[in-house]
Amino acid sequence: MPEPQRGGRQRERQTDRSSAARGDTTEKVVFINRCAKVVKGGRRFSFSALIVAGDHDGSVGVGFGKANEVAEAIRKASESARKSMEKVALRENTIPHETLGEFDGGRVLLRPASPGTGIIAGGGVRAVVEAAGIKDVLAKSLGSSNHANVVKATIEALRNLRRRDEILKARGIRVNTPTEQKESATAS
Repeated sequence: MPEPQRGGRQRERQTDRSSAARGDTTEKVVFINRCAKVVKGGRRFSFSALIVAGDHDGSVGVGFGKANEVAEAIRKASESARKSMEKVALRENTIPHETLGEFDGGRVLLRPASPGTGIIAGGGVRAVVEAAGIKDVLAKSLGSSNHANVVKATIEALRNLRRRDEILKARGIRVNTPTEQKESATAS
């Protein structure tokens, strides 16, 4: 059970749940919230879980589940996260360009970083970026500190990424492959 903090909020908890049965998908529990309903006989507790799932190769998804038991909430959230996985554009171990993602009050800024920098991010942003397989990135959470909004803003920022060849193709510019460049250099 999560450790309570001041004000009845649950402590942020990140755990890795990976299994050979699911392939190479890993899941991280970003946040578990406990909610209390006061009834005649006392308090009834329910739980919600926020999970990030990814394959460490450019696919990442987020899921949210609610139940009367923690384990059931995590199971529902992980199923939802695996269903919502989508591919993001990467360049080697970082992202192709700077991007800003917004979701409700959450705003997340992601910047590419040089090799060896590591993941300079915290909380939900770190969980999403690690699950996507990004190894070098600089991140800053600018808006709300609500875990769900920060995670969804990070997903939105990753969704906005485009590789160089995709941008050139959309503009109608022909991209020379490395073999074409060698052939044109030898011909001249």
